[in-house]
Amino acid sequence: MSTPARKRLMRDFKRVQQDPPAGVSGAPYDNNIMLWNAVIFGPDDTPWDGGTFKLTLQFTEDYPNKPPNVRFVSRMFHPNIYADGSICLDILQNQWSPIYDVAAILTSIQSLLCDPNPNSPANSEAARLFSENKREYNRRVREIVEQSWTAD
Repeated sequence: MSTPARKRLMRDFKRVQQDPPAGVSGAPYDNNIMLWNAVIFGPDDTPWDGGTFKLTLQFTEDYPNKPPNVRFVSRMFHPNIYADGSICLDILQNQWSPIYDVAAILTSIQSLLCDPNPNSPANSEAARLFSENKREYNRRVREIVEQSWTAD
């Protein structure tokens, strides 16, 4: 059955394959176009450099009118990422627009890594360290990056 959401996701997938955005990748999971696995690589020359962070994107038949449910599978330490891996990002909530596709979602999450919003914390400890003790914050981020090399 081909629905508008599934057609749009096929288009998104083709775009990600033909014109992959730098530092992110994603593909449907196991022939299920509504569930995607994705990887975000930590941006170069940042504390996140060298990290490979896994995410899942769960779409509904309301896509692209409603955003997918996106969460990190990898352990994260970031002011805007909850302990369960869900992400506090305006374009995934109240600022969503159907013009966003999978590539735009992943690219936005990647830029959030280096540009957190400590005023809207999902992880209050990470937000506090980001604001008050950048050195310790960066050390904790490096730990997460190193864990990302060995995590399944």
